[in-house]
Amino acid sequence: MPGREPQIGDSVHYASHGSPVRPDGTQAYTSQCRAAIVTATYDEQNPPPDPECPPGAGWVGLAVLNPSGMFFRETVCQDERDHAGGTWHWPERAE
Repeated sequence: MPGREPQIGDSVHYASHGSPVRPDGTQAYTSQCRAAIVTATYDEQNPPPDPECPPGAGWVGLAVLNPSGMFFRETVCQDERDHAGGTWHWPERAE
């Protein structure tokens, strides 16, 4: 699905931030992929509400589904390469 424009209702993955890194370099909770649903899409006619969002960065709004509940993010940037915490990406597909 990379290269495809996200649409409202698409299922994607959200990479959680994980907990802060401790002085010894470990984390209580590491970054994990979570299921998410696209709730908003943005383009030049409908830019993301965050002025820090660079254009063309694959910004969407998400409803993120966690084992302990849901949360909503109004602007989340796409990261297909590194899956950095706080970003979304298309689900990996097994061949």
